[in-house]
Amino acid sequence: MKLNKIFLALVLGLGTLTSCNDKLDVENPNQQTSATFGFNADDLNESVIAAYNHLRMEGTNARVGYTIDVTRGDEVWNSSQVWYMPFDDYDNPATGDIDWWIWRDYYYAINVCNFGLSRCGNDDAQLSEAMKRIKGQLLFIRGLSYYTLAGYFQNPPLLTDYSQYSSLDGLYASNAPADSTGESQYDIVFDQVEKDLSEAMTLLPSRNEGGEWAKGRATCGAAAGYYARALMMRHKYSQALEVLKAIIGGQYGSYKLMANYGDNFREGSEFENNDESLFEIQFLDYGTQGSDDEWTPVNTSKNATQGHAVESNFAPGDDGGWADLSASPWLYNLFKSERTTDGHLDPRLYWTIGTYEADWDSNDQTLGNMEFTKKLTSSSKYCTNNNYGGLPIAKWTNMRTGLYNSVTTGLHCGINLRLMRYSDVLLRAAECENEVNGPTQQAIDWINQVRERAHLKDLKLSDFPTKDKLFEQIANVERPKEFGCEFGRGFDLIRWGFYLTQDRQNQLKDHETFPRIKKEQWSNAQFNEWLRKDVKHADIGSAIDSANVNLKSSFDTYVQGHEFEPIVQTLTNKNPKLVGNSANNSTSNAGYFQKNGWTVHPVVELGK
Repeated sequence: MKLNKIFLALVLGLGTLTSCNDKLDVENPNQQTSATFGFNADDLNESVIAAYNHLRMEGTNARVGYTIDVTRGDEVWNSSQVWYMPFDDYDNPATGDIDWWIWRDYYYAINVCNFGLSRCGNDDAQLSEAMKRIKGQLLFIRGLSYYTLAGYFQNPPLLTDYSQYSSLDGLYASNAPADSTGESQYDIVFDQVEKDLSEAMTLLPSRNEGGEWAKGRATCGAAAGYYARALMMRHKYSQALEVLKAIIGGQYGSYKLMANYGDNFREGSEFENNDESLFEIQFLDYGTQGSDDEWTPVNTSKNATQGHAVESNFAPGDDGGWADLSASPWLYNLFKSERTTDGHLDPRLYWTIGTYEADWDSNDQTLGNMEFTKKLTSSSKYCTNNNYGGLPIAKWTNMRTGLYNSVTTGLHCGINLRLMRYSDVLLRAAECENEVNGPTQQAIDWINQVRERAHLKDLKLSDFPTKDKLFEQIANVERPKEFGCEFGRGFDLIRWGFYLTQDRQNQLKDHETFPRIKKEQWSNAQFNEWLRKDVKHADIGSAIDSANVNLKSSFDTYVQGHEFEPIVQTLTNKNPKLVGNSANNSTSNAGYFQKNGWTVHPVVELGK
């Protein structure tokens, strides 16, 4: 009897083990893997959403990925004199630990895109309409990502095949040119950017489709706009001009300038994804967000705020901001140099730089002299940083909206960052027309469309007898006033070659000269006068009224090749296949310009 009981127990035990083994072989439908996920449009739409989400990370557009390029430009200086200093001073070492966040977060986006594209196939004609739209969005985001990486790092590795990731050889990719033609890695990457964006143009609907396509998803118009930008980075002006003319002609959707310039810099459905926007990053309005700051791709939370911290970087310390970045006196005085046809200040100044101006107390084109919910007055002693001064940047903040009384620092600002607006299409079309045929009346007409929105008098062709003079007007008047303190100026200076000739370097020194001044050591009138003073680089060596004012030019510390950011040592230590760029090696990029037959426009004095 005892043996029988033991035998029965063994049988039952074996049966239990067999049953457990059968259960272990059952696949968990809630556990998604690359082997089971992504074989239908519903799955791949999740990949598309994930790719968009990576465009909202700190390294892409929520903070440093956006603002580092702003500091590379000549319209902004680092008023905290700590954070962003190496980028503002053009001497960032390879041992830095901030700019690689850009690298990290854009490659996260690229990885998601490469996975989704691996499921889409190569024959677009065989795709359903839903799959065409999925593939088009993934191509656009990958193209945008590589456009940005090349503009920052010059020679990033090109990863387009998801199957490469199956081995370390693929994951640790090389950024050295792989072909025998001697084409630079910069060119290889931009070849792919052009390929991705031109294909996306054929797959995506226009914003006229309505629904999600009018509310922030990438469209054929967004792809066309970035395709033109990519072409212009390598001086392919004739090709870019044809694309830009097609956008203006409505081939890729209907766009127009908003009547009020400020509507491009406010949160809310009334203003965001408007008729002027080709593409913008979607952030939740303040008050509708979660509670957790989601800084990195691995720091994910279902309660993420889904806002950005650009406002925190720009806003003054007295309003709760981090007081890191200020507008240059050059940009301020550029705005002040020209009045509207009815005698007012350029309304774009109001939305770009946070100063008190008497004109805005009575000008119905503005909301008044706003400082968040407070009022600026003629006696206001208002600056970005209390220790170093600085003209506050109003753009991408709520300084002029009257909605909130201060900044909630972190990823909380809900204003969508408009990465490309129709005014950019018009001014780029004018630039390309000038390069190909200029100067022409057509180029002048496109510029005047943008000026008319700002109520400025029309330019006349007769005032621009040479291509060089019209280029100067576009590069150093029209574009700074329209896009001041926005992402993209650093890219422009690179493609124009402004770092490569002595006259352009001298101009950058003037543009980037600013006073460092503590506000408590001056009367209101003296302090405000110094903040706005149109100082020149030559003034740095002259006697200053007081030891409490110190003039500096960010460009004085420029090191050759540092118009790009170095590939950081953290990455090269981990990946022996990575080679440095011009910033790592502190070498000039003049040879690249000369090899391609490109020229740098000489400085031309306007108004003469």
